[in-house]
Amino acid sequence: MSEERNQQQRRVVIAGAGMAGVQTAVALREQGFTGPVLLIGAEPHQPYDRPPLSKAVLLGTAEGSAFDIDFESLDVELRLGVEVTGVRAEEHEVDTGDGPVPYDVLVVATGARPVALPGSDGVPGVHLLRTLDDAERLRPVLAERHDIVVVGAGWIGAEFTTAAREAGCAVTVVEAADLPLAGALPAEVAAPMAEWYQESGAQLLTRARVGHLEPGEVALEDGRLLPADAVVVGIGARPATDWLAGSGIELGSDGAVTADEHLRTSVPDVYAVGDCASFPSARYGERLLVHHWDNALQGPRTVAAGIAGGAPRPYDPVPYFWSEQFGRFVQYAGHHAAADTLVRRGDPAGAAWSVAWLREGALVALLAVGRPRDLAQGRKLIEAGTPLDPERVADPAVPLKGAVPA
Repeated sequence: MSEERNQQQRRVVIAGAGMAGVQTAVALREQGFTGPVLLIGAEPHQPYDRPPLSKAVLLGTAEGSAFDIDFESLDVELRLGVEVTGVRAEEHEVDTGDGPVPYDVLVVATGARPVALPGSDGVPGVHLLRTLDDAERLRPVLAERHDIVVVGAGWIGAEFTTAAREAGCAVTVVEAADLPLAGALPAEVAAPMAEWYQESGAQLLTRARVGHLEPGEVALEDGRLLPADAVVVGIGARPATDWLAGSGIELGSDGAVTADEHLRTSVPDVYAVGDCASFPSARYGERLLVHHWDNALQGPRTVAAGIAGGAPRPYDPVPYFWSEQFGRFVQYAGHHAAADTLVRRGDPAGAAWSVAWLREGALVALLAVGRPRDLAQGRKLIEAGTPLDPERVADPAVPLKGAVPA
């Protein structure tokens, strides 16, 4: 009993006050942990949710997106505007801008940082979109209906373009690949999405690369010049783990902390969760790095169970995310790289359609555009590993759960 009590009094320090860090603190209290919890955030703002930044905050329809959490009543200490700069594992201390902070258990939840466009440093009018401050800097750009060049036609690029067109801005999107979402979806699935840009009134330039930037102008490698009162860069993100150099905490080639199936790192008493950590998936037979909101919501429960002395099951979720773009609600569940068969449900030129990926007859991933019921049923079928009849999957009039063979 005394050992359990001692475990409950260990000091937990959480580095990172985004969704993963905040939910770890909440989950610790929900799972009965009574020891001190310190949440350290690099930004000065009250911890907030990121999805509204790419639309509601940008368009001024929401003043912010702070979490509705009473940290005081949870007895969670906040230190905001303080950056963690290193870990000394042997001493059980993290270094911060305010000096060293001791811990008994450390949770690494520092998320990811957007990739900057080479040559953009110091050029006026170039923006990233990851933080509340980023969104606040972009609000007047949209309000004044500037000419905007978006670099990158990924999820963030599409969502920002949607908001900018709603605000009445002229938008040109520059994408190096042949199609939007080239790194996320196969060509035959992403191809119909290229039309969405044109429908919205945005210009999409594919197979186009930025040569250099000047104030008010973007020069492409092929010599074309694009007017740009502002440039918004959305070319990906990398785990924010530079501060772990020399700590002994193992990182992968992708820069992510290589956590185990319980989200423990290679160093004792250190966990990692959210955008900064990869984990082994038995479901998909490979290590996954998931940069999406749902992963930052689900992973903390596994971390908290490990710290609180529970017996957590291996963390092996069905990855899930959504995106609102060009008047469409796009949802994705699973991991299609493991599939051997692609099945379409509905006409991709229409308002609502889905794509299902199967492996040996079982559903492993699903993309749903305007078909939330497909996503809800598909997610459960992926979790269960239930074999499906591909012919019935291909019939959009048949509910996905109705494709289970009798």
